[in-house]
Amino acid sequence: MAQSVWGYDSDNGPERWHENYPLAKGDKQSPIEINSKDVQHDSSLAPWHASYDPGAAKTILNNGRTCRIVFDDTFDRSVLRGGPLTGAYRLRQLHLHWGSSDDHGSEHVIDGVKYAAELHMVHWNPKHGNFAGALKQPDGVAVVGIFLKVGKTPKPEMKRILEEIDNIKTKGKEAPFQHFDPSILFPKSRDYWTYHGSFTTPPCEECITWILLREPIEVSSDQMAKLRSLSKNGENEPVNPLVDNWRPPQPVKGRIVRASFK
Repeated sequence: MAQSVWGYDSDNGPERWHENYPLAKGDKQSPIEINSKDVQHDSSLAPWHASYDPGAAKTILNNGRTCRIVFDDTFDRSVLRGGPLTGAYRLRQLHLHWGSSDDHGSEHVIDGVKYAAELHMVHWNPKHGNFAGALKQPDGVAVVGIFLKVGKTPKPEMKRILEEIDNIKTKGKEAPFQHFDPSILFPKSRDYWTYHGSFTTPPCEECITWILLREPIEVSSDQMAKLRSLSKNGENEPVNPLVDNWRPPQPVKGRIVRASFK
């Protein structure tokens, strides 16, 4: 398997990532399945809060593996604080993982339940100098994970992202994406689970404090279908839909998942 071509197919998928990225078999890998019975309520866990500058949004792109929105992180303009974190973490990008149908697609699994998609908001700790430096530290990165559940009501807040899908249909396409406040994607409840884990894509660095929100946001089946209309092929290649870009749950290996709620 060549370095550049990891993906989600049988020949280059999650089962084989460790061949090129040995960390993928590490002790603190993500995602995991969360079982309520094993979760520890921690009353000392503070509420988290995000203050995002809508002007920090820059571009939206299809990199053949996900749809990603990139933010300006050259200074503390969009930050996440509180919760299990010490200090302010800067928002760098958000991206999604989804399935080929509405009954699966999330990376984390909650008491056996899979959601249709999972949104990841990736923040890094500027005390480590730059993003590359943060990847080498256990407290380098914080990811807010939000589940997308299919219901009757489309989520108007998702509309802005989905409207751009036609402009980034194929791998390598990028479009301007300005004036967007990602905090509109948060559910009403701030309840969360937290644990120490990794990126869910190679090289799977174990530098992430996960903040997984308990309450999913609701999207319509049509909105999910729109996401699935992205392609992982380049512009002049045979059509290959971008679906099932999720990594299955990894061994917990003795880690404790804490909850901010009872």
